[in-house]
Amino acid sequence: MSLSPLLTDLYQLTMMQGYFVSGLHTRPATFDLTFRRNPFQGGYAVWAGLEVALAYLDQLQFGNTELAYLESLKLFRPDFLAALSGWRFTGRVTAFEEGRVVFPHEPLLTVQGPLWEAQLVETALLNVLNFQTLIATKAARCVTAAGESASVLEFGTRRAQGPDGALGAARAAFIGGASGTSNVQAAQRYGLPVSGTHAHAWVESFDSELDAFRAYAALYPGQTTLLLDTYDTLASGLPNALTVAGELRSAGHELRGVRLDSGDLAYLSARVRAALDAAGYGGVQIIASNDLSEFVIESVIREGGRVDVYGVGTQLATGGGPGGGALGGVYKLVALGGQDRMKLTGDAAKTSLPGVKRVWRGTDAENRLALDVIAAEGEGEPLPGERFSDPANPLRSLRIGPELSWHDPRRVVHDGGQRTRAPEKLADLQARAREELAGLPAGTLRLLNPHRYRVSLSAELAQRRDTLMAELQLRHGL
Repeated sequence: MSLSPLLTDLYQLTMMQGYFVSGLHTRPATFDLTFRRNPFQGGYAVWAGLEVALAYLDQLQFGNTELAYLESLKLFRPDFLAALSGWRFTGRVTAFEEGRVVFPHEPLLTVQGPLWEAQLVETALLNVLNFQTLIATKAARCVTAAGESASVLEFGTRRAQGPDGALGAARAAFIGGASGTSNVQAAQRYGLPVSGTHAHAWVESFDSELDAFRAYAALYPGQTTLLLDTYDTLASGLPNALTVAGELRSAGHELRGVRLDSGDLAYLSARVRAALDAAGYGGVQIIASNDLSEFVIESVIREGGRVDVYGVGTQLATGGGPGGGALGGVYKLVALGGQDRMKLTGDAAKTSLPGVKRVWRGTDAENRLALDVIAAEGEGEPLPGERFSDPANPLRSLRIGPELSWHDPRRVVHDGGQRTRAPEKLADLQARAREELAGLPAGTLRLLNPHRYRVSLSAELAQRRDTLMAELQLRHGL
């Protein structure tokens, strides 16, 4: 997916010109991309969209068409536009590997490079990474709710935020654990499994429901899935599906599945399962759709439902639901010309962490995630007995014991204008996310009131933050 250099906010370009005119544009700068709250009031997020972001950086340049448009705005000087004609992204990007679980306040992605380069890419990076991380997290929540006995499909194209949103949602949902998508273009572009049945319009187009089912089975005998609820699920759709199942078996085929798209899914799926099993069709899958979410899936299972596949549409492709809608990631300048920078605001939750940083992730003896520590660049791994403070609440702190092993979950993924390794397969990203989610502390995956995973600041970084905060307050008379 090729993204234009004009996929940005106007102020990025006006600031770029200002840096250029002021001679600041080549000063080395560092920006961090972070978020402040987990989406969906949950306990984690699944980091997604990195490969799309790197592809954007790879091809980022201003062509004649873009430069002509900028010139037409009468905002930009000829010398600045001339400089843009040869502009390329040459910075360094350090980020969590795609598919890892991530948490508030961590530098998920760090851009280091000339100030005007690092400034321009803010909007597009936030657009891609905020959205795909939101959707991957939603998918993971749905998959968690479905458990081991059922799978989740992404069915949300028709309700997604436009064509690009639909494609990005399908990709991110797969990373988060979805088994496939109904979107044919997304399946073709990303190599995803594609799945679908038929609509109510198919049934309504025939003189009878049975005629419609027979026609579909004749056309797709090896992969027939029938929609049961056009007229009445139990009184009409189910008996007709059983008739067609018998006809398929007589011809050497098997009915693949039935879909429920309305009504009490727990009750209906249990009744349909019982009827299918009694008739000797225990292998027929039951697919459920109809405005599903992780909470609906959880309730269907809790109430005895017998669904094998959940086709989640609107809420998955849009990231809807409590605490959803947008991730809220931000991109802040944290160092310029070798000096720390920070945003100081009346809202303490929005105060940024200064300086170039790293993340240490601690795992216990069973390789389960235990603690993340945000440290200053160059700091070694945390030592037993050290005290660490909460990024959002300096009064909350903890000491760590000797039982944790530490590693750096971030990698340099782009350097000197090119990525540092080949793109990873989506199946590998999904596997990484699955492994990471399985390694979270007990309770972190809960849909409501989850365990709060601990992210802390090293003593050195906390001291640098507090010192710079005091200097800024003094300098500005606060």
